Amino acid sequence: MAALPVTVAPIAGGVSLTDNLVAAAAGGDTAPTGPGRFLVVKNGDASPHTVTIATPGTVVGLGVADATVVVPAGKLSMIPLARVFAGTAGRAAITYDAVTTVTVGVFELGT
Repeated sequence: MAALPVTVAPIAGGVSLTDNLVAAAAGGDTAPTGPGRFLVVKNGDASPHTVTIATPGTVVGLGVADATVVVPAGKLSMIPLARVFAGTAGRAAITYDAVTTVTVGVFELGT
């Protein structure tokens, strides 16, 4: 899995989301989690694609279902990277049903 870097988006001035995206890795990506962090997924394909973020924790001994988000064809989605997605290394494990023309990036709201 490729480790996605975080781009800080300053409150004053902003940042281009699409200029800071990279190709989604076929084997999946990892990203740091926490308040103010989110994953941006741009689907340049003619078909929708599903993004899955592993939820490694449990609640009263029961596993929590992984989060899945369907990104429509030609659209961009923003997915919050809550701490519930943090694995043992503190990073979320992200996979894609396909990566052709799918680009991704991790952003954090700055001050």
